[in-house]
Parts: sequence; C-alpha cells; structure tokens
Amino acid sequence: MNIERLIGEATEYDKKQELEVKKPKSWLKSISAFANTFGGKLIFGISDDDTVIGLENAKSDSEFISETIKNRMNPIPKFKMSFQEIDGKELIVVDVMIGDETPYYYSGEGQLVAFIRIGNESVPANPAQLRELVIRGSGQSYDILPSRYRFEDMAFTKLRSVYKQRTGKSFEETDYESFGIVDGNGSLTNAGALLADESPVRHSRVFCTRWNGLTKASGLMDALDDEEYSGGLVSLFQDGLKFIMRNNRKAWRKLPTSRVEYPEYPERAVTEGLVNALIHRNYLEIGSEVHIDMFDDRLEIYSPGGMVDGSTLEGKDLRTISSKRRNPVLADIFSRLQLMERRGSGFKKILEDYDFQVNSRDELKPKIYADANDFVLTLYNLEYYDKKHYEQETWKDRERFRKDSEKVRKTFGKELLNGTQRSIIELISDNSKITAKEIAKCLSVSSRTIEKHIKILKDLQILERVGGRKDGRWEIME
Repeated sequence: MNIERLIGEATEYDKKQELEVKKPKSWLKSISAFANTFGGKLIFGISDDDTVIGLENAKSDSEFISETIKNRMNPIPKFKMSFQEIDGKELIVVDVMIGDETPYYYSGEGQLVAFIRIGNESVPANPAQLRELVIRGSGQSYDILPSRYRFEDMAFTKLRSVYKQRTGKSFEETDYESFGIVDGNGSLTNAGALLADESPVRHSRVFCTRWNGLTKASGLMDALDDEEYSGGLVSLFQDGLKFIMRNNRKAWRKLPTSRVEYPEYPERAVTEGLVNALIHRNYLEIGSEVHIDMFDDRLEIYSPGGMVDGSTLEGKDLRTISSKRRNPVLADIFSRLQLMERRGSGFKKILEDYDFQVNSRDELKPKIYADANDFVLTLYNLEYYDKKHYEQETWKDRERFRKDSEKVRKTFGKELLNGTQRSIIELISDNSKITAKEIAKCLSVSSRTIEKHIKILKDLQILERVGGRKDGRWEIME
C-alpha cells in the first residue's frame, strides 16, 4: 500500500499518531463513519502533520483494535488489518469496507451514535441521514417503501397523459404496481405519493427565481420573475422547465440556407439538470425544496441531499462518474416517460451539451458541487459571457462613438437588442407617453419584464425619460 497516496486523499483515510486505549471513541468514530459512508482506511502511527511516528508494539495494538471493534461496534463492520513499515517504523492500517447493514453504531459511555464521513471529518449523522442509513440497511430505497397515504384518494391524470403523449401507449391499471406506484399489497408507495397530481408530500416543491443582477440582492428590484410550484413530480418538472425556458433568451444569426442559434442555456443541459434535481434529491430532508435561481450570468439548480454514497466531487472527472440512483423507482418511471435514460451519467450529458455550443469555452463549463447534504449544478449563461467579451473588446470604440448616437445605436442596437427591446422602441415611436404597463399589455408580458428591458435601453443611451412619472414622456435619442 502507498501511504503517500493515501495522505493525499483526505476523504478516504484518517490517521492517528498513537492508539488511544482509554478513549476508543476518538478512533472508533472513523470506523463507524467509513462503514456508513463509502469505506476508508484508518492509519495508526502518523501524526497530524503527516510525520511517520510508528508504533512501539504494533502487534499488541492490533489485537486491542480488533477486540475493541468487535465489542464497541454494532453491528460489526467488515474490516481487515495490515502492517506497513516505512523507514523502519511500523504502522497499522485498518481497511474498513462500506457496509450493507447500516447504520453502524459506536456503543459506549451510555451512547449509541452512528457517524458519517464529511470531507476529512467523522461527524454524527443527523436525523435525516440516520433515516437514510436505516433505509439503506434494510436493502430498500425510500421511494419503494409504503407511504401513509391511500391510493384510492389520489389521481394520476398528469402521469397517464404524459405517458400516452411520449410513448404512444395507454397507461394500464396493472402499470400502477409494475411501475412501483403501489406495492404488492395495494398500498401507495412514497414514489406514488410524489407522482400523484396533488402530491401530499408538502416539501416536494420547486422555488424558481430570476434575480436582477449577479446576486440575490442587487438593488431596489431584487427579482424580475419568481414562481413557487407544488404538485406531482411530472408537473414540477414541466413547470420548472417552462420557467427556465421563458427566462432563457435565444439569439440567432441568419445564414444563406439556415440559421445558427445561440441560447443562453442549452436546453438538454437544463433538462438533464432539472430531472436529476427532482429524481435524485433526498426526500427525507424535511423543510427543504429544489431551488432554481437564475442570475444574469448563471443558472443554479439546488437539490437537497448530496451524492448517494456521501462522496464529494472534488478532483474527480465528472464525465467518468457512474450513475447511482437514490430513488430507483422514480428514476425508472422517468425513463419510461423518456425523460431520462436508464444508463449513463447525467453529468456527462450536461458537459457534452455545452461542448456542442458555438460560443462555449473551457472556462464556462458547468460546475457541480456536492457534499453530504447539498447538491448544486451551476450552468453559465453563454450569451452573457459572449456579450461581456464583446463589450470588453469594443470598449474603446464605444467611448469613441459615445457622442455620435447614430453610430452607438448601429453598433449596439442591432447586435445586442432582442425582439422585445425593438418592439418597445417601435411602440414608443408611435406614442412617447405610453406607460410600461401599456407596453406590457401590448406585448403580452409582465410589467417587470418591460421595466428590465427599459433599463437596458436607458443604460445603452438609446432611451431617455423626460419629465415626471405622470406627465413625462419617452425620448428616443437622436
């Protein structure tokens, strides 16, 4: 075994300078955490600064370690011990396997505590994590377990209609059991409760916000658009996707026989990210929901619950991470609906979708953060960074032409204004006293959307407000 390599992998090992005989909890908590999470190695004879100290009597210590694990751990995890000699100094390595009978408790001092691994620390599992360990130890998943709701009280019209629409097949009565919506006794499963039209699982919601700027507090008007959705998972997926796409602008360039599109966020990456957030979230986390936060420069999708095995993604190649499903019943149903694939990594699909975009760059690749409790996917706004790059490159030209309004509009108007902004200019050309509410009504959009676009036009010195709010008028700069 290569000790130097283990020292560089903080989440896979723990170290102790010596064997603490009178305080076994100090090292047994690492045994518990490794067995409950993703396995690991506990090394005796190394100091906190990675200096190899060695043990005076490694053989005797190994016997004490083995006996203490058997007496103080419940159930007893699978482990093996080995000796390692470095520079004439003897170490003990306890290799702990990931367990199938979770949770693995430390028992002592009148306590019964299950630990999990977070980063390079072993910490007590919180109630939600403990419930997940109990379910995992039973050999089942949360979504297959019976719920406390009655099947006959629920309707599944959305699930049935989407299944028909996407597969061309009718949803049969026998499909409720074969899909895992009801169990063999006819009881509604947790998966069924989450998929029902009016889902009774109150924390199964999606909060969506289009923030004004780059943070959640950018000025007087914090949000440009926001929605809160509840209901079955199919509806949550459709509603969340609609919210993102209505705030996902798309530029395009005309070619002789076709046109090239430049979306702010590639649709496949968005779809995959949203499906993953809904299907792989930890529904044992009460009081937390899926959040979709859109900023000027990025889109963040937050989901309660980290990686299924509790691992982090730091330093790993996202394209090679295998797919592990926290809720296999839900994943299977969404694959039947052709909304996700049975095999393959969602991370890889998201990254590949960005690779195929014309204005994508290495620094704009999606980022994924995961710890024991949280999962966050960050997608970067390709158009925002493309325009930002354009503005930086042409800043000198913009300053030189600032006094020439016709050239300013020619340089920035045609290339940066979208259809909504051009329609605003046309309406103001016909009626300089038209209000933002009247413009919104004419264009069938919200007043907040119009206010956002008017601010952009004013910043570009294309539009100016003359006079007060009631008796004033709009002036297109000439």
